[in-house]
Amino acid sequence: MRHPWRTSIAALALLALPILGSGARAGLPEALSETVLPGHAAFTAATATLNEAARADCRPETLRPSWNAAFDAWMGISHLRLGPAETDGRALAIAFWPDPKGSGARTQARLLEAADPALLEPERFAEVSVAARGLFALERLLYDPALASEPACALTRATAADLARMAVELETDWRESFAPLMLSAGAPGNDRFLTEAEARQALFTQLMTGLEFTADQRLGRPLGTFDRPRPERAEARLAGRSQRNVELSLAALERLALALAPDSPRTREGFERARSQAAALDDPRFEGAADPSRRLRIEILQQRLHALRDQLAAEVGGALGVSVGFNAADGD
Repeated sequence: MRHPWRTSIAALALLALPILGSGARAGLPEALSETVLPGHAAFTAATATLNEAARADCRPETLRPSWNAAFDAWMGISHLRLGPAETDGRALAIAFWPDPKGSGARTQARLLEAADPALLEPERFAEVSVAARGLFALERLLYDPALASEPACALTRATAADLARMAVELETDWRESFAPLMLSAGAPGNDRFLTEAEARQALFTQLMTGLEFTADQRLGRPLGTFDRPRPERAEARLAGRSQRNVELSLAALERLALALAPDSPRTREGFERARSQAAALDDPRFEGAADPSRRLRIEILQQRLHALRDQLAAEVGGALGVSVGFNAADGD
């Protein structure tokens, strides 16, 4: 299965434009130091807390607050799908969604049925399908009555430990390797970023595809079509945080956009209006997608995000000296 993140990132072509001279670099160090690195540190801390809580008491009702805190932290960096996030498929293993064929739940059911402790050892569990690991695997274990039971305790602990391990590796790679690589773009020996423009492009790509993912997947999947709405496809629906994920994603993307290009009033206003609209939905699971009167509000938010994308391309892209070559949603 080709995951939407893979398609979106691969399809977004960014072209460096020599329009701002030496000032075009402004924003890259700030974006790394103010949003990227602190975001990964927060995710590491939250998953460590979740792992410790799971070792102490694996009951679903006890772990849900720590799991939600970890998911909140993930939303601060979930749009960063380059470099360390690509290694060993970490991003997908941390948050495999959408999973239209339900492969994660089936794999978890097989693990529970096997009841083999050896399969849950860290080295073995790291080889389990990405669909059965990470935040969404834990969501099923903590919220799905079919899985949230005492026999699932060992699997819950293995999943939490695996998640905490990946968070540490992700943060370490960003801090020790990839962020310095971006900051040394164009330096001798840097084969990943041959110019400063390429490093700017890389973060701008994450910003744009992150916004597209929220509009087209987090909102688009539950919306479905007017004749066939699909609220059951909403992200993190079991836990009732579909709307929350949209709000947190927009907040994280706004932080990245304004760190890259602080003097962007239209972008600031656009994000503020989008976040306000999202908060006003009062629809935790996007069940309103199936109600014509409530559905319209979700559609309007989606349209606003599409318009915000154009604002980002013009204002933030212009400040960075990059542009979108073609729509990331076109083709593959």
